[in-house]
Amino acid sequence: MGSRTQSHQLRSGLYVSGRRDTLPKERPPTMAARAVPYTGGDIKKSGELGKMFDITTTSTTATSSSSLSLSSPRPPPSRASSQPNSGSARSGPNSGQLPPRLSNSGSFTKKSSGPLSIPPTGLITSGPIRKSGQLDGSGLAQPQLAPAVGGSGKMVYGTSVTSLGSEKVKYGLRVSRGAMWVFGIVVLMGLLVGVFLMVAVKKAVMLVVFAAILVPIFVGLGWNYAWGKRAILGFVKKFPDAELRGAVDGQFVKVTGVVTCGSIPLESSFQRVPRCVYVSTELYEYKGCGGKSANTKHRCLSWGCRHSEKYVADFYVSDFHSGLRALVKTGYGAKVAPLVEPATVVDITKEKRDLSPNFLQWLADRSLSSDDRIMRLKEGYVKEGSTVSVMGIVRRHENILMIVPPTEAISTGCQWLRCLLPMYIEGLVLHCEDNQNSEVIPV
Repeated sequence: MGSRTQSHQLRSGLYVSGRRDTLPKERPPTMAARAVPYTGGDIKKSGELGKMFDITTTSTTATSSSSLSLSSPRPPPSRASSQPNSGSARSGPNSGQLPPRLSNSGSFTKKSSGPLSIPPTGLITSGPIRKSGQLDGSGLAQPQLAPAVGGSGKMVYGTSVTSLGSEKVKYGLRVSRGAMWVFGIVVLMGLLVGVFLMVAVKKAVMLVVFAAILVPIFVGLGWNYAWGKRAILGFVKKFPDAELRGAVDGQFVKVTGVVTCGSIPLESSFQRVPRCVYVSTELYEYKGCGGKSANTKHRCLSWGCRHSEKYVADFYVSDFHSGLRALVKTGYGAKVAPLVEPATVVDITKEKRDLSPNFLQWLADRSLSSDDRIMRLKEGYVKEGSTVSVMGIVRRHENILMIVPPTEAISTGCQWLRCLLPMYIEGLVLHCEDNQNSEVIPV
């Protein structure tokens, strides 16, 4: 009589041969459920990610260690719990207790370290973080740090943004000191000879002739001094635009096009105009006969600059002729000559003494007094999308097209019709004629 093969039904409904197991199988070790704290992208709170790139991390393990008992010694681990791929905590009979320090999982000992600098993109790389904005050996621009807001509400920029301060655009006639000494000696000798002849011979012919020579010279110098800035503006406007496609390395060019912000956009100080490549805020005060001086060079019956903030950063300009986009290097302390006319945003007179809350807050953030003074606040900026003209030297490095400040001063040449001598201007010329309230081209 043949024996009947036994079979049983599984939970899934499938019938299989054999007897049903009377003893439950041992469950394999599983990962313990542990709440993962939210790191917010901070590498200091992401322990395992930091260890992958040899970055010293810090972590507070108060919450995670409170659920784990570390008081009693750990029993000898079983064969199942000593697997290299097992989790940081076990369940079942093979779980055991955790040691005070784990190698690759769970909590770890806190280590103190200094401030950790991470690129603004949040991408963690195995190499060291380079300084922002400068060009490395391959010619690629390195990442730049974004500006921070100080405790007083004032924008604080790093070294990647050039601070022009209270400096004016440096321009004027270039005359050597030796020539000035020679001219002064000749003038003094002529005056002495003229006075001697007038006293001895009783004739002032020599003095009249000498005065007739000196008067036109001084008039011409005064004319050039008065027309200095307008002569430079006329030179910039009349200078022909170059096409970047055919420009060679080291060529002095003028490029006119639309502005695009670089990695660090600027913001105006008072009106808070965002995404600018150049910002300027200046506070002027009027000094009467016995008023307070705004600065050491402030003369009576004139306006003097009391506070000035001027910043310019690297930006891009798209050439109207070729359509190419060039990087204009105006950051990192570069010499820049901004020809941007500011607009008056606040005008405080004797009749109008009502100070707006925004203006009072602006003064308080810079520790400036708001006493009984005649003040005028001017602000200028070059916003993204504005049309500008840039004059500088072309630099090509692989696929990067840059415009850098010239090493020598720019000469305007003689303008005989206006009786103007050659004017010299130092630095990269940045000229913008767009009105502060005009519409800009969206980019």
